[in-house]
This record gives sequence, C-alpha cells and structure tokens, in this order.
Amino acid sequence: MAGEGQRGGLFRPWGPNQHSRVTNAELFFDLVFVFAVTQISHTLLGRFTPLGVLQVTLLFLAVWWVWVFTTWITNWLDPERTPVRILLFLLMLGGLVISTSIPQAFEGRGIWFAAAYAAMQVGRTTFLLVSIPPTQVSTRLNALRILVWLSTAALFWIAGGFAEGRLQLELWIIALTIEYLSPAARFWVPKLGMSSLEDWDIEGGHMAERCAGFIIIALGESIVVTGATFAELTWTADNVLAFLSALVGSIAMWWIYFHKGAEAGSERISKSSEPGRLARLAYTYLHMPIVAGIIVAAVADELVLTHPAGHSDSRAVLSAIGGPLLFLIGTILFKLAIRGWLQLSHIVGIVALAVLAWFASELSPLVLSIVTTMILLVVAVWETVSLTSPAGDAQSEAANT
Repeated sequence: MAGEGQRGGLFRPWGPNQHSRVTNAELFFDLVFVFAVTQISHTLLGRFTPLGVLQVTLLFLAVWWVWVFTTWITNWLDPERTPVRILLFLLMLGGLVISTSIPQAFEGRGIWFAAAYAAMQVGRTTFLLVSIPPTQVSTRLNALRILVWLSTAALFWIAGGFAEGRLQLELWIIALTIEYLSPAARFWVPKLGMSSLEDWDIEGGHMAERCAGFIIIALGESIVVTGATFAELTWTADNVLAFLSALVGSIAMWWIYFHKGAEAGSERISKSSEPGRLARLAYTYLHMPIVAGIIVAAVADELVLTHPAGHSDSRAVLSAIGGPLLFLIGTILFKLAIRGWLQLSHIVGIVALAVLAWFASELSPLVLSIVTTMILLVVAVWETVSLTSPAGDAQSEAANT
C-alpha cells in the first residue's frame, strides 16, 4: 500500500509500470450494486417529498461509500487470491441485504440495513488489517486508523437501526458524516496520528476504470428502467418521443463523461505523483454527484414516460432539471480536478438548465425532457469540437504537463 517492496501475501503485484486490471470477481461484485441503484431510483420515485429526498440521499451516499471503499481495498488486495475472492462474495451477501432493505430502511428494516452496512465496512477493513504482514508497520497503522473511524461510525449506524423516526435519521446522518470526513481528516486518531499520502499510494488506472464502471452501472440501470416502463405502456406518439428523449439523454451523458473525461482521468491519475490525493478528490468524492445525477434523471424519464402531457409538477421539474444539473456539476468538477481548468461547454449547460428551471412548470413533461436532452447534446457536441481543435489540444496538453 505504501510503495514498492511492501507488496506480497494477498496484495496485488506492484511495480513502476504494473497495471492492476479490473478482475472478473470485481465485476461480479458490482452486479449487486446494479440492484442497489435500481432500488434507490424506485424508492425516490415513490417518496418524492422533502423528507423522502433526504432519506433517499442518505441511503445513496451509504451505498456509494460502501462500494468505493471496497474499490480502494481491491486496489490493494488481489481478487485473484482465493481469500480475497471469498471476501468479495461475503460482501456481495451484505450488499444484497442492503439493497433489499432500501425501500423500507426507515419503516422497519433499518436494523437490517445498518447491520449489513456496518458489517461490510468493519469486516472488510478488519480483513485488510490482518492481511498486512507485521513488518509493514505504516501500512498496518493506516488500516488500523481506518478501522477506528469505521467502527465509531458503526455504533451510530446500529443505534439508528434500532431507533425510529427523526432519531433514526439523525443517528444515521452522524454516522455518515463521520465516514465522509474520515478521508479528508486522513483518518487522524489520537496517539496514532494521521495517514500520510504515501500510505494512500494506489494504482490510478484501476481506480479510474472501477469508477467508470460504476457510471456504466448507473447509465445501464437508467436504460433498463426506461425500457421496462416503455414496454408496459400503450405506445403513443407522446411516449415514443419520451422514450427516444430518455435514450438520447443517456447517450449524451455517456458521451460527456466517457468521450474525453474518463480517458483523461485515467491517464492523469496514472501519471500523478500523488495518485492517492487525486483519487480521494476526483473519484471518491466528485463522482457522487455524477452518479446521483444519472439516478435522478432516470426517475425523470420514468415520470415523463407515464405522464408525458399536461403541466409539469414539482416532481417532474426537480428530477428533469436536477438530474442533468447534478451530472454536469459533478462532471465539470471532476474534469477540473484532472485537467486544471473549467470546461466552458459545461458552464453554459449548467446556466441553461438554471434558466430553464424558471419556467419549466409551464412546459409539459415531454417538452421539458426534450429540452433538457437538447442541452446535454449541445454540451457533448461543444466539448467534442472544442477538444479536437488545435486550441483545445494545446490547452489539454498544457494542463497535463
């Protein structure tokens, strides 16, 4: 974890030009989170109230956090080794319990959600700790610090699982705050100090590929939900147009993220002298609004498919504009972290969505969907053209150097 020469045992091979590929075991593990993303979007659709949005946001942040922490661990540990593979299978079981508990996490299944979540976070980190040879003192201390923070948060998760109503929500907010602050605080623990940047040395290409894979999961879930909803409808001109708008919108989001951003991110973090710092900011934190935006946009697609005509209610407006807005905000910040400059096309897209919000309620859901899709298309085309021009290439090259 902390440099060449300290690898061995259950850890991945490590070297200057060693690429840690994404293994089949990791992709198999990700299947659980396809289900989790579906559960989150359906739960949001069913409880689109201020309290419901807050609850679903908390659940989404927990799902993202348990997945991204596992990604960090499998960046260090080798999933081709049998003990690590078994760990991933056990984590899949915990992930399934979390996913199936999401719809009723605040109505009776809170302890199931909390217990599975805490077991995944604490159990996985304990496995990491016991896998590190005693001679690797700094690496063991890093794992111990992580375990202290996650164990502290686990107390609040479990307490919240037994609580009800407002107390449950407050305890889980405390637990999530502890976990989200921990990397920023570099897991400082009294007498143990804080982790150094060397303790967070990672193989950047693997991290970039894993997070790009989660974007695919979210986009794939969006397409599946759209297709399943459309298949059950009586096909009319309105919902056919809504279906096409949803599909084109997903393609536009894919293009905005993958055409240049994902590749640039992988290259930048692979060459970075501080890959751990970049991974913490660009992938651990800044990918959250990107994924959240895709999920919220999927909710909007389902609402528009079932009710394309009439005036847009608050749910349609908030999801149709909020989804792309979250996505573009997350993407522009991600690209800022890896390129060092703000993409003008994304700024214009964000401003256009903000302006659209002023009169969105006067539009039908179908028209609103088409307009937001067109904004995403403009952003995608604009960025593609600007980055393939000589000026864009020069700016990108200057940022990379």
